[in-house]
Amino acid sequence: MKKFSLFLCIVVLTSLTTIAYAQSTITGKIIDSDMNSALPGANIIEKGTTNGTTTDFEGTFTFNSNSSSGEVVISYVGYVSQTIAFNGDTDLGTITLMSSNVGLDEILLVASVAVDRKTPVAVSTIKAEEIAIKLGTQEFPEILKSTPGVYVTRQGGGYGDSRINLRGFNSENVAVMINGVPVNDMENGAVYWSNWAGLGDVTSTMQVQRGLGASKVAVASVGGTINIITKTTDAEQGGSFGTSIANDGYLKYGMTYSTGLSDSGFAATVSAAKIDGDGYVDGTEFSGYNYFLSLSQQINDAHRLSFTAFGAQQEHGQRFNRSTIAELKDTDSGPQKANKDWGYKNGEVYHQSYNFYHKPQMSINHLWNINDASSLSTAVYASFGSGGGRRDEGSKIGSDDYRIGSTGLTPIDFDKVIAENRASGVNGSTDIISSSRNSHEWYGILSSYKNRINDKLTISAGFDGRSYVGSHWYQVDDLLGGEFFLDNETDTYAFGKPLQVGDKYNKDYDGVVTRYGLFGQAEYQINESVNVFVAGDVSNSNYKQREYMNNTIVGSRESEVVNFTGYGIKGGGNYNLDMNNNVFVNVGYFSKAPFLDDVFLDEDGIIPNEDAVNEKVFSAELGYGFRGEKLSANVNIYYTQWLDKSLGGSLGTGESLFFYNLQGIDALHQGVEIDLRYKATDKVTVTGMVSLGDWQWKSNVSSEIRDQSGDVIDVVEVYAEDLKVGDVAQTTFAVGVDYKLASKSNIYVDYNFAGDNYSSYDVTNRGSSDLPDVWELPDFGLFDVGLRHTFNIGTFETTLIGKVNNVFNTEYVSDANDLNGTASAAQVYFGPGRTYSVGLKVNF
Repeated sequence: MKKFSLFLCIVVLTSLTTIAYAQSTITGKIIDSDMNSALPGANIIEKGTTNGTTTDFEGTFTFNSNSSSGEVVISYVGYVSQTIAFNGDTDLGTITLMSSNVGLDEILLVASVAVDRKTPVAVSTIKAEEIAIKLGTQEFPEILKSTPGVYVTRQGGGYGDSRINLRGFNSENVAVMINGVPVNDMENGAVYWSNWAGLGDVTSTMQVQRGLGASKVAVASVGGTINIITKTTDAEQGGSFGTSIANDGYLKYGMTYSTGLSDSGFAATVSAAKIDGDGYVDGTEFSGYNYFLSLSQQINDAHRLSFTAFGAQQEHGQRFNRSTIAELKDTDSGPQKANKDWGYKNGEVYHQSYNFYHKPQMSINHLWNINDASSLSTAVYASFGSGGGRRDEGSKIGSDDYRIGSTGLTPIDFDKVIAENRASGVNGSTDIISSSRNSHEWYGILSSYKNRINDKLTISAGFDGRSYVGSHWYQVDDLLGGEFFLDNETDTYAFGKPLQVGDKYNKDYDGVVTRYGLFGQAEYQINESVNVFVAGDVSNSNYKQREYMNNTIVGSRESEVVNFTGYGIKGGGNYNLDMNNNVFVNVGYFSKAPFLDDVFLDEDGIIPNEDAVNEKVFSAELGYGFRGEKLSANVNIYYTQWLDKSLGGSLGTGESLFFYNLQGIDALHQGVEIDLRYKATDKVTVTGMVSLGDWQWKSNVSSEIRDQSGDVIDVVEVYAEDLKVGDVAQTTFAVGVDYKLASKSNIYVDYNFAGDNYSSYDVTNRGSSDLPDVWELPDFGLFDVGLRHTFNIGTFETTLIGKVNNVFNTEYVSDANDLNGTASAAQVYFGPGRTYSVGLKVNF
């Protein structure tokens, strides 16, 4: 018995010793091949098991294996996976993951993606994985709503009608680029997100550089840069198909396929999706499709060509006209869904406000690796847009007397309008549906040269050239039962003519813009801790306008050419105090040419605004960053002074149309931004953000009011000093918790708060120094939840994503126009209530 007990003890001890001996500790660090930067959140899984971990903010990892030897599989979305063997305690060292996208190098060279702890700018980066799980039915810009300094709304709530503000500046003063190519409208700087409705499907990385960023275009932005990097050509063969459903009849389905990289160096990727829905807001039905094509050919070791084309054709009903809070609440649909801009025609839904557009963009990129130290990337691109927005002529459509019901927010009775138009006989239609048509041809070239002079100095320089012609006209679309329509604008060629469907009227002109410039940058690595840079640019903006409708113009119908020269200089440096802490500073000043819309205030004229001048911007920023094993945090303090902001506009209509150009309006945008990411455990990650802005107008100004001949008829005084900048929340914060259920499955909860939000207002109405402050919108906070679960159906990896936005169906005002400083008079949009989406994606 004693011998048996001794034998049993030996067996147990031997087993424990074997188990202890079998345990192995595997460590390493994972970086990417594009920028040699850490890849936080990369997956490390012991092959054949569920045992594993993810990398921390420095890209490092440690985990224990119960085996003395084996293999680990390292993966990250957008990169080629690696399988590496281990034997006992193993330090795998630094592991470089190669991008799974062919042709990404040339895009990154022109797109200027900022590098953490090196590029001295405040930056936030959103990867494809986060976009996939959090976007759902949200508008594409809404993926940025937890980013410091960002305020996003859907405005009227129509498909693609969202807007974004960055540090208090609207999209006209934020550079938006796709693969380094600028997409802001060449005439007014606006960004129409409905043109890019499919971006969520093909975006690889989206980076927001706040303030005077490092974008390589010759014309700088005031608020910052949104840099969207799409997927290029996948180096691995395969694809995916997916579908999703959501509230209010939302249905989307699509497919992506890649050939993989052939032995001859060729690869192709194609993606397409179809989407339909009734719209959350009444009368905002939508339909569209998006497509993406990327071709890449490695010619030899030095040269590679790639071709990319993408676009989204869409049409959707809109909620254009705002209403008071009382009007919206006194409806059957409720304030979040109520809409006065639609009705019924012949028993079917018909829209007073409607948008339709298609803007494909294509580019050919050439990468020339001249030698080990230098390279040249050139993108030649083109964009052709066509479409418009529905308008109406007459006084009946939208009035209370022509609605189905007793209030002003019930559907429009188009059949009643049609009956009266038919009865008018020889007098034609009193009310019609028309559209404001816009088409353009846009060509550009963006070329960037980079040379690593030595281990410390890198220089880059390039050329940015663009040519644009935008055509604008009004067109009769629906006579609503009548035989013709008579335009009442006496100064147009259409006046007095019986207009038929397809005829132009009211306006018909071309805006012509040519812009070209040079930019350069020098980056100097003083030592392993200190990196400094200086950059500059100079550009020329060339404007003219062609007019075809105004019958009062004698002689040439083309304006003189107006030129504006702009320039900018910026510099800064980053100092890595140690492995965890860094500080940076940047300072910049630029002179920015006005937009074409500020140079030609009269759409029907060819006389340029003689008072148009460059705007000036000075900006300085100080930042601090911390990168630890569990905590990553950033603090940024910024100061932006906007001088001589140009604000032009018109008053009145028809022959009583007058123009003004306010000059010398100054604004000050300053604030503090904090964001953090804390890895509480291997399964729980907490994110947070606080943005405190103080954005005010700083001057009172006056302007002459001129008639269409350019003669001064009056003077307008504007009292704007110390008024808060409107139409954007100046205080925001967000907190999120992500719980990892498995290596590729997780659940999250996000909370976003917006406050200190003042209405937009017409600055020309601030004609008295004793006017009340503009109305401040009530603060609001919203909860979102989401779940992602990845599993296998046979040999196919399948991902199920479900999410709910505004979980508690919170009612809140997202946008408002101030009239007299009171809530009762303000014209508002309510944000959407509770929405949901469920999507399934199968990889093959």
